[in-house]
Formats: sequence, C-alpha cells, structure tokens
Amino acid sequence: MLIQVMRQMGMRFRTWGGKRRGAGRKPEGERAGVPHVEREVLKARFPVHVTWRMEKGVWSLRTRRCFGPMKRAIYAGAVKNGFRLVHYAVMGNHVHLIVEAQDRVKLATGMQGLGVRIAKALNRVMRRHGRVIGDRYHAHILKTPSEVKRARHYLLTNAQHHYAHAHGDDFVSQAPLVAPRTWLMLRAGTS
Repeated sequence: MLIQVMRQMGMRFRTWGGKRRGAGRKPEGERAGVPHVEREVLKARFPVHVTWRMEKGVWSLRTRRCFGPMKRAIYAGAVKNGFRLVHYAVMGNHVHLIVEAQDRVKLATGMQGLGVRIAKALNRVMRRHGRVIGDRYHAHILKTPSEVKRARHYLLTNAQHHYAHAHGDDFVSQAPLVAPRTWLMLRAGTS
C-alpha cells in the first residue's frame, strides 16, 4: 500500500534487481577486453580492420617456430564462404587483419574458422591444449578510402614502430593475400 501511494505522489525509491547503472559482472584481469555488445551492421562494400589479442601464456608470435604454422593457417583460412583475408600483420601478442565480408555473420564465422586454425597450429607448436585467442576480436569498419589507406599503412609500419625494422617485415603481408573485391580497397591502392 505504501509503495502505491509513493508512486502516485511521483516519489522514486530504490529497489533490488532490474537494470541499473553499474550492475553486472565486472571485467577481470589487467585488460577489460572487447565489450559484449551487438556489433555494428556490416555492408559488403566496407572492409574491416580486425585486431585479435592472444592469451597471456602464448609464445611470441614473431618467432619462426610460431609464425610458420600460423602463416599456413592464415593462408588456409583466407577465403571461406563470403569471408576474405586481404592483409595481416603479426605482432608479439596480437594480430592485425584487414578483411572483407558479406555481412557481420560471415565476418564472425570467418573469424571463428580462422581462429580455430590458428589455435590448433599454435597449440601443436607449443605442445599444449586450451585457449590461444585471448578475447573477442575488435573490429573497425573502414568506410572511406582514406581510412583504408591509413589502416593499411598502420599494418605495414606498426612493426617498424615497435621493433625498429628499417625495411620490409617478414611478419607482415606486403602484398594482398587475395585480390580485394571492395571498391574502397581497390581505390586505396592496396591491390
């Protein structure tokens, strides 16, 4: 009865449960990771810059023993049913990719298949089982030619910034793995 009277008078009161600010499971570990929110709608005409972080116990990806099997897995999963991997850059504990996909479902299934291939290859090398990919992938949809150009330049030169390579980096795809199909990739001069 008291609650009904309070509502009629326009009074607000706090209760337990329901949606409220600050509720829910808090992020664990040093990095919160990629939020579990619905991904942006992806049109087939837009390429995507994807970043994947590896689990903490995974060896450095920029070693020959890890990169060889990983590169084979990347090439094997480069073209799958509406998903195309155009460029990659392998860093010590993460990977940058530029991909094309028909929609966000094809992007998700393509990334899942690629992730399984990479995880199996790296687990074989490290003689272990378990997670290799640390978190969900971060995806940034590239909507303009200048965004595509900047993303490609970032992929090609990021290792120079971090590892002081003066010339071409063996862990970066200098040329596209597969010919790009989107107009934006072709316009940006990535083929």
